[in-house]
Amino acid sequence: MKFFIQAGAVLGLLGVAIGAFGAHALRAMLEASGRTTTFETAVKYQFYHALALLLVGLLMHTVGSNATTVKLLNWSGYSMLGGVIVFSGSLYILCFTGVTWLGAITPLGGLGMIAGWALLLWAFL
Repeated sequence: MKFFIQAGAVLGLLGVAIGAFGAHALRAMLEASGRTTTFETAVKYQFYHALALLLVGLLMHTVGSNATTVKLLNWSGYSMLGGVIVFSGSLYILCFTGVTWLGAITPLGGLGMIAGWALLLWAFL
């Protein structure tokens, strides 16, 4: 529970910092490389999942006595966290380095995020 709240807070903090850095210090580089939209997508999904991880942590606290629900929420949180690291991380690296083969692993991060949302739903069915 505490871990997902901390992870959400860190991802949120970094999302704001990276987004601001990109909007100001990296603007010219991102525009020149045509990667502004890619960068914005990475920040946006990172931030959405920062909030989702906060929610998962709070829900774990709320349903603490239901072991099955807590287990599903735990898997949900780890799936979201892994997904955002792979998805947003690969997009950030693509933006900064131009290494295009990383685009091939980005969908794996997306699948992790989707799995996290599906597990969150499953926890409350």
